[in-house]
Amino acid sequence: MMAHVIALPTRSGKPDSALAKAADLARGIVLEVADGDEVGDHLGAYAEGERVVTHHFACTRPGYPGWHWSVTLTRAKRGKDLTVNEVVLLPGDDAIVAPVWVPYKERLQPGDLSPGDLLPVEDEDARLVPTYLVGDDPLDDDDRAQVRRVAQDLGLGRVRTLSREGLDMAAERWNAGTGGPDAPIAKSAPDQCWSCGFLVRLNGSLADRFGVCANGNANDDGSVVTFDHGCGAHSEVKLARKQQPLPMPDHAFDTLTDDEFEKL
Repeated sequence: MMAHVIALPTRSGKPDSALAKAADLARGIVLEVADGDEVGDHLGAYAEGERVVTHHFACTRPGYPGWHWSVTLTRAKRGKDLTVNEVVLLPGDDAIVAPVWVPYKERLQPGDLSPGDLLPVEDEDARLVPTYLVGDDPLDDDDRAQVRRVAQDLGLGRVRTLSREGLDMAAERWNAGTGGPDAPIAKSAPDQCWSCGFLVRLNGSLADRFGVCANGNANDDGSVVTFDHGCGAHSEVKLARKQQPLPMPDHAFDTLTDDEFEKL
């Protein structure tokens, strides 16, 4: 079978002819790793570099549409013996492939943790910094253990606290979430959270932008909200006259006695 040669830029300017014509040899290599009914037509020979050529064969294996077998051949300068570099099954542009792998920590979403699940934080997590530093250098394992012992003995509390980067990440996440200014419920709110009596303000560097909703009737009860968030449960919301419920009619007193009822 004559190979269809596609010349890619190489130092010599053209693919090696001996390697490009070795389609039968390349097919034989593929048949060592695949059954005969899984190898289709020869799709071409492609120059990968000087005296390096890759042959492609269609893959007819069930479940692999759009894939192809790839065999790379090479030879030494002025050498006649051909050497097989590799044989692999590769996806084409239209092949069905698995989605890009994402580490489990990046796949986790709020609410994924179940009772008993553990999600350890790495010692070098950029969101956290040591609360009590030992010198100017980063803490090693011995120093970190010493800090934990001292903090525990003195009752000083947390060994690590949020870094500037951790605070910024939290602020960006909260601002873009359901408690932020762009949430649909905030777009139609009569007023913003900064003036609501149910807003519990935070301490620290986030105190000027965020608080916690303490209105048990609101959707955001117990959640962090931005000052420019809002909802219909604002403490100063007043209904217009036409929005108020109709007043109940006066009670009717029935003075009809049994004797009077029988005379009717």
